[in-house]
Amino acid sequence: MAFSRFFGGSQPHSNPSQPSGAEQAETDTIRRIVRALEEVDPARRHFLAGFAYILARAAHADLTVTEDEARVMEHVVSQIGGLPESQAVLVVEIARNQEELYGATEDYLVTREFKQAATDEERRSTVAACFAVAASDHEITAEEYTELTEIADELDLPRNELNEIRNEYRDQIVAVQQMRRQLSEASSGLDAPQPPDRAA
Repeated sequence: MAFSRFFGGSQPHSNPSQPSGAEQAETDTIRRIVRALEEVDPARRHFLAGFAYILARAAHADLTVTEDEARVMEHVVSQIGGLPESQAVLVVEIARNQEELYGATEDYLVTREFKQAATDEERRSTVAACFAVAASDHEITAEEYTELTEIADELDLPRNELNEIRNEYRDQIVAVQQMRRQLSEASSGLDAPQPPDRAA
């Protein structure tokens, strides 16, 4: 799995060109974060990699990952993984890049591998987190809703548990919003005063 190599194994060779002071400082920061991630238990690191990737999959369902979605992902990864913000940002950024580059071929593989290692509660929490990410802009589009349902199915989440999570975000689902608007408009039309009949 292509995503796994970012959380273990050899590091890429350094560029022979001399970086600027700012670039060197940023590079040093990234290296410290990577070293800190390498100190995380390998099994936990692998779990976080899969978890972050699935979140990115949900966010990228409409082919765009917004800043709001990224912030929610960083917060959730930090909370779930017990990581400092800087490490959570790096994990999410790697996950976003991997999803954008390899999503078409790796989505199912990563999700299936994550399912095999995760507990029932972890799988449910992952689906709930995916809904939270998709709803971060107050709308869950049809594309996002379809992807969320596929993720839940691939994680073998029971339908009743999916329905419970979905009901928490009912107000953010675009299809529900549109239906409510249509019903409201239809109701307003019926309630509007009708002009009096004119005598022939």
